[in-house]
Amino acid sequence: MKSAVATTKAPGAIGPYSQGIATDCMVYTSGQLGLTPDGKLPETIEEQTRQSLENVKAVLEADGSSMDKVVKTTVFLKDMNDFAVMNGIYAQYFKEPFPARSAVQVARLPKDGKVEIEVVAVK
Repeated sequence: MKSAVATTKAPGAIGPYSQGIATDCMVYTSGQLGLTPDGKLPETIEEQTRQSLENVKAVLEADGSSMDKVVKTTVFLKDMNDFAVMNGIYAQYFKEPFPARSAVQVARLPKDGKVEIEVVAVK
């Protein structure tokens, strides 16, 4: 069984997808850009990374999960030169044992964002 996860504390979906999907024991978030809940995109990689992770946190919490329960993350970066900055902020949102993670550079992100982060968490 699966159900959609939605919250007004993160930007709404900008296409035919859900902010997240929950199963009996897992929560899967869609990729979260650094958009504010009202749809504004901050300028810097620092602001966008922090907002992306706040959006992830809000989606997880909307279904009763949390950042402490994240088991896997995927980070999409517009520019791999931003990795160290993203990583420093990312480290503030997770503690040991850290989730497994992939980080890749992509040609382009929606809204010309600098970072997009998706996670898988247990409930």
